[in-house]
Amino acid sequence: MRRDHLRSWVETSWRRLVSSAVPIAQCAVSAGTAWFVATTLLRHERPFFAPIAAVISLGVAMGNRLRRVVELIVGVGLGVLVGDLLISLIGSGPWQIMVVVALAMAVAVLADGGALLVGQAASSAVLVATLLPPTDVGGWRGGLERCLDALVGGGLGLVAAALLPGDPVRPLRRDARRLLNELAEVLYDAADALRKRDAAAAGAALARARATQPLVDALRDTLRASREVVTVAPLRRRRRGTINRYAEIAEWSDYAVRNARVLVRRVYSALSDGEPTPPELADAVTRVANAVGALTEQLAREGDRTRARDSVLDAFPPVAVLSESPNLGLSERVVVAQLRSIILDLLQATGLRRSEAIAMMRERAAADAPSDGTDSTA
Repeated sequence: MRRDHLRSWVETSWRRLVSSAVPIAQCAVSAGTAWFVATTLLRHERPFFAPIAAVISLGVAMGNRLRRVVELIVGVGLGVLVGDLLISLIGSGPWQIMVVVALAMAVAVLADGGALLVGQAASSAVLVATLLPPTDVGGWRGGLERCLDALVGGGLGLVAAALLPGDPVRPLRRDARRLLNELAEVLYDAADALRKRDAAAAGAALARARATQPLVDALRDTLRASREVVTVAPLRRRRRGTINRYAEIAEWSDYAVRNARVLVRRVYSALSDGEPTPPELADAVTRVANAVGALTEQLAREGDRTRARDSVLDAFPPVAVLSESPNLGLSERVVVAQLRSIILDLLQATGLRRSEAIAMMRERAAADAPSDGTDSTA
């Protein structure tokens, strides 16, 4: 067991390292280059702000790098300005550091800065007050040099991101699959609860459905990061079409997850209140869960997402039939309505417009309608 645990830990750690290899390389190259430029070309004696700025502007995770560079440079400028001005007047010491840090952070907050800007203003002020007081580096000239170092480091960080770009699609595919897999599992759990008429299981499914929001947020954050990569890196701009397709998947997957939450809540209410739930309802939920799995499978192969449409459409006729049943209670009717909405969301995730998706749902329902002339439409 210990050996298996160790092997699993090593494999997980190695995958994590491999996935971070490009950001690590970007940080290393940009930090070394920033130091070289500041010392050799600009002839600054101790340009530690240059490599620091390069590393902070890039970070280990992609996304919001342009904003980080701007906040970094502005934060350094504020910290250096406040630090140089006050330390040259009041000297350096414990209480002086308190004053400098408080004022630098206050100015950054008043400027409506983000966490990086405020933190960088404070740390820059501390460095000026302790390691490099103005008198050691030529007064205001030292402050200007430190601002220039931050500009060099941040700029070279962006250059490294442009010339050594990571794959903008792989993390998108990963996070989209995670969200869709969880959506399918939530629906499977709801279907099992309906079959067993188990209100406690439905409650557990509801809790799981409500816990999906971090996956939605993670996918949206990854989408922003991927769009930034294709904007900054010329070598990745050909992936814009793929990024746009994933943007559609992210949007409609979010809607599908929201509809699933309503669905599971009504399943829980129906079972808790003892409402009759026909077995066909559980089967319909399962078929929609299978449709989600079909879409996920196409993402796993990076195939044509349109190949999942038939599987999604196949889930609709049973839902259309249930919608015409006079024997459903209020909660069951809400569940059926949410199933229809999820199917519509999934079809739009495959690239269809709403009107096209509704038309295809009606066609499939009509093709599978009973021979007695009953018409079930979307």
